[in-house]
Amino acid sequence: MSLVDWSRAQFALTALYHWIFVPLTLGIIFIIAIMEWIYVKTWDKKWEKTVKFWMKLMAINFAIWVATWIILEFEFGTNWSNYSWFVWDIFWAPLAIEWIMAFFLESVMMAVMFWGWGKMSKKAHLRVTWLTAIGTNLSAIWILAANAWMQLPVGMQFNPDTMRNEMVNFWEVIFSPIAMNKFLHVVSTSYTYAAAFIVMVSSWYLLKGREKEFAKRSLLVASTFWLIASIVAWITWDIHAKEISKHQPMKLATMEALYNWQEGEWLKIFALFGEEEAPWMPKVSMAPEIPKWLSFLAFSDVNAFVPWINDLLYWNNEYYFDEKAWKYLKSDWSEEQRIVWYVDRIPSWKIAIKALYDYREAKKAWNEELAQEKLKIFREHEKDFGFGYFDETNLSELIPNVPLMFYTFRVMVGVWSVLPIIFFIILIATYYDKIENKRWILRIGMLSFLLAFLGQELWWVVAELWRQPWTVQNMLPTKMSSSHLNVRSVKLTFFLFLVIFTALLIAEIKIMLKAIVDWPKIAEK
Repeated sequence: MSLVDWSRAQFALTALYHWIFVPLTLGIIFIIAIMEWIYVKTWDKKWEKTVKFWMKLMAINFAIWVATWIILEFEFGTNWSNYSWFVWDIFWAPLAIEWIMAFFLESVMMAVMFWGWGKMSKKAHLRVTWLTAIGTNLSAIWILAANAWMQLPVGMQFNPDTMRNEMVNFWEVIFSPIAMNKFLHVVSTSYTYAAAFIVMVSSWYLLKGREKEFAKRSLLVASTFWLIASIVAWITWDIHAKEISKHQPMKLATMEALYNWQEGEWLKIFALFGEEEAPWMPKVSMAPEIPKWLSFLAFSDVNAFVPWINDLLYWNNEYYFDEKAWKYLKSDWSEEQRIVWYVDRIPSWKIAIKALYDYREAKKAWNEELAQEKLKIFREHEKDFGFGYFDETNLSELIPNVPLMFYTFRVMVGVWSVLPIIFFIILIATYYDKIENKRWILRIGMLSFLLAFLGQELWWVVAELWRQPWTVQNMLPTKMSSSHLNVRSVKLTFFLFLVIFTALLIAEIKIMLKAIVDWPKIAEK
C-alpha cells in the first residue's frame, strides 16, 4: 500500500476509535441533565443516585474520548501536512474555537458538575449540568463546520501568493447549509446512541433482577429521549440527502449505483454486483426498486433528473441530452452545481495550473501587468481546482468504490430503520410497567446498543468514503494531501495506535463493567 493509503488507514483507525466515545458523551450528558431536572422537581433521592450513576459512566467515557481526540488532531500535522498548509487559515479557525470551548467552558463546567454535589444548591448544580451539556454539544459545531467545509468549500478565496485558501466570510463557513444540518444530524444520532447505551445497561439490571426501580426510571427517560431524537435524525437526514444531491452529485450516484439516466429515478432497495462493465462499473443485477422514489428523496419531485456517473464524467455535446431534464433542476443553482463534466474540468484546471505558474514567475520578474493578466486567467478556471491532478484518460480515480458505498449505506440505513421499532416496543412496555416480565424485550434491549454502535461507525465510514478521492471537494485530492513521510514509519505507528486504542477500549469496558456491577450497591450504603 502506498504512503497515502497507510496515512488514510491510520487516520481512519483513529477516527473510528474516537467515534466510539464521542456520541456517547454528546448524548448521555443531555439525558443526565434531564434526569437531574426531574430530581430537582421531585426532590426524590432515588433520582439523585440515578444521576450520579450515569455521570460516573460518562466520566469514564470522557477520559478515553480526550485521549483519542488529541491524537486525531495531531495527525493533521504529522500525516497530512500538505492538507494542513492548504486549508490552515480556514480549517483551524473553527478547530481553535472548539478547543477553547471544550477546555474552558465544557471542562470547567464538567469539573464543577462532578465535584459540586453538596457544595451548591440543587438548582445551581442543575444549571451547571445544563451548561455542561450545552457546552459539550456546542463544541461539536466547530469540528463539524470544519468537516462540512471540506464537503462544500465556501467563504474563502485562494491566495496565489501564499498558495493557501484564506477565509473571507467566517459566518458563511460556520453556517453553510451542510454544516448546520450536519451538526443537527450528528448530535441527534449521538442522542440515540447514548440512549441505546442506557437501555442496554438498564436491561441487564432487569434481566439480573437487580436495581429494578432504577432501571425502569432510566429506561423510561432513555427510550422517550431516543424516540424524539430519532425523529430529528430522520428529518435532518432527509435534508442532508437533498444537500448532497445539490452539491455532491457523485456521492448520490455512487451510493445508488446510478450508471444510466432515466427521468424519475428509481430507488434500489438492494442489488448484487457482477462482472465489471468498465474498470469502475460492476454490473448491477437482481435489484428490486421503488419507482421514482430516489428522485423524490433527492429533489422532492418524482420526475426529477438525478445525474448518473457517466453524466458527471463524460457528458458533452457528443452525447444525447434531453433538454427537458434541466427543468427539474433548481433554478437558483449555479452552472457549476447543475452538471459538472469531469472530463472537461481536467484540462480547465491544467490551464489554471499553467496560469498560476506564469503569474508567480511574472511577480518574481516584477512584471505586474503580465501578472494581473495571468491571474485573471487563473480566476476564470479556479472553480476546477484540483482536477488537474487526475488523468482524463483514467477517470475511474474520480469515482468512489461503488459496491462498497452501496452496501455500507444500505446496512447503515437498515440498522437505523430497525432501532426505532425496538425502542418503541421498549417505551410502551416500560410505560405500562410490563418490561420486567418481558425478558425477550430486555435481551433485544441489550443488543440495541450493538446495533446503534454499528450504525454510528457505518455513518462515519459512509460520510468519509463518499468524499473520496477528495480531501477538500473539487479542490484538493487526497493523494496530494499527505506529508512526505517514510511509509514504514506510518505502518509502525498504525499498528502502535491499534494496540494503544484497543487497550484503551478494553480498559474502558472493564472499568465500566465494574462500575455497573458495583455502583448501585455502593450507592445504597
